[in-house]
Amino acid sequence: MPDEVQPDRVVAVVVTHKRRELLEQSLKVLAGQSRPVDHLVVVDNADEPEVKALVEAFPVPTSYLGSRHNLGGAGGFALGMLYALSLGADWVWLADDDGRPEGPEVLATLLDCAARHGLSEVSPVVCDIDDPDRLAFPLRRGTVWRRRRSELHTEGPGDDLLPGIASLFNGALFRAESIDAVGVPDLRLFVRGDEVEVHRRLVRSGLPFGTCLTTAYLHPNGADEFKPILGGRMHTQYPDNDTKRFFTYRNRGYLMAQPGMRKLLPQEYARFGWFFLVQQRDPRGFREWMRLRGLGRRERFERP
Repeated sequence: MPDEVQPDRVVAVVVTHKRRELLEQSLKVLAGQSRPVDHLVVVDNADEPEVKALVEAFPVPTSYLGSRHNLGGAGGFALGMLYALSLGADWVWLADDDGRPEGPEVLATLLDCAARHGLSEVSPVVCDIDDPDRLAFPLRRGTVWRRRRSELHTEGPGDDLLPGIASLFNGALFRAESIDAVGVPDLRLFVRGDEVEVHRRLVRSGLPFGTCLTTAYLHPNGADEFKPILGGRMHTQYPDNDTKRFFTYRNRGYLMAQPGMRKLLPQEYARFGWFFLVQQRDPRGFREWMRLRGLGRRERFERP
């Protein structure tokens, strides 16, 4: 009698830092999927006893990894992904503490989409938690920026998939073999740009991946950081505080020096030069952008 085929083992990984209430909302949806997760791993960058108690109270197999050293999002996901692989995960499902799947069918939909299209990684559409038809982050298709979920559909063959584009860590589902090939996030980046770096590696790996357009992950809106320039034909990123700008611009300096990204450097200088010098008339801001991107390019990763 042939051996019975065992279903794939899905391990969900959530990274948190001092947001217990938001984490609880996220875990409730993750633990309530129609296709249940087989194990839930929570990496707590604040190592708080009350978070440990919350995680261990959930009615699914859980692992709480409290870190006394703040690993950031990059290090937290790296630790969680490696731990998930050590548990025998066939798939690793990633989530942040301030977002959550849009409902109980998200995991099942992602697995089905990955199976039908032969994907190594599949992501849901990342939507505004307060307005689920609005994208949490603007998305460019060709030369046109899309801001609504409904604008992503083409109504043609394979309309349920946006190939070669994915928002990572916000509901992204990775096949274990793809993590072997692509690796885990770079601890040095700490926060900001770590998902872009993994996306870069995913593109260069040649593995098939994409965004499933029939399901979503809800996340606080981040579009305000993306400032339109040249009448909205292009955008540039300007976070709302010094700490976010530090990590964003320093890490972009590193990213733009990597294979697969260097071709974007002329556009990078043009966009930020126009934003700071022409639109904002802020030469000091431009000098600070140059300084921070120089730190990243030289791989000076000390934290401020």
